[in-house]
Amino acid sequence: MSIHAHPDDQDFTVAGTLARWARAGCQIVSVIVTSGDAGSNDPSKSAAYKPELARLRESEQQAANKVLGIGQTVFLRYPDGEVVPSIGLRRDLTRVIRKHRPEVVVTGDPSARFYGNEYVNHPDHRAVSEAAIYAVFPSAGSRMIFADLLDEGLPPHEVKRLYIHGNDAPDTWVDITSTMEIKIDALKKHFSQGDTHDSEQMLRDWAQEEGKPKDMPYAESFRVMLLQGEEDLPGE
Repeated sequence: MSIHAHPDDQDFTVAGTLARWARAGCQIVSVIVTSGDAGSNDPSKSAAYKPELARLRESEQQAANKVLGIGQTVFLRYPDGEVVPSIGLRRDLTRVIRKHRPEVVVTGDPSARFYGNEYVNHPDHRAVSEAAIYAVFPSAGSRMIFADLLDEGLPPHEVKRLYIHGNDAPDTWVDITSTMEIKIDALKKHFSQGDTHDSEQMLRDWAQEEGKPKDMPYAESFRVMLLQGEEDLPGE
C-alpha cells in the first residue's frame, strides 16, 4: 500500500519501486488523501474550478497507476492544502489498511521539513505521512483503537514493513534501473501539472544519488521499519 497526500506525489518519489514490485507479482493499493484540487495557479480560474480540477487529477493518477501496474486506487478526498494529522485522518487510513491488509506500507518522512536550500516540504506531505505511520502502528493492529471499525467488519491487521522515503539516513535501496522509464512515463500522465513534464532529468539525478550501491545505476532509497519479521519481498 502506497499512501501519499496528492496525485503525482508517489510518481515523483517511489513509482520505480512500486512498478518493480507490481512486475514481481505484488498487488498494490494506491491511497491518495487529497485529489489535488488546489493544484493550479491559473489566474483565469476561480474556486468554482476546484471540483473539475479534482476530477481531472484523479483521472491522471488512475492513468499513472495503470502505467505502474497498480490495480486499485483509493481517494479519500480531503481538502488539498489543508490536511492535518488528525484522529479522523488516522482512522480513515486505519480503515483502508484493515480493509486491504497490506504486508508493506510506503509513505513519506513526517520529520522532513526542508530538502536542501530549495524546497520546503509541503505540510500536507508531513501530515499524511505522520497519520499513515501511526495508522500502521499502533492503530491498525490494536483491537481497541478505533473499536468502531470492528462493527464495520474490519479486524486488526499488523503490517510487516514500513518503507519511509525522503529520509536523510536511508538504510535500504531498491534498484529501479529496469523501471526508471516506467516511472518517468507515469509522472508524465499528470498533464495538468507543468512540472511533471520538465522533471525527467531531476528524477534521474535523484535516482543516482550518493550513497546508493554502485551496482545500481538507478535506485530509490528508504528507511525501512521491520515490524513483523525479515523475509524478502518480491523484487528486492
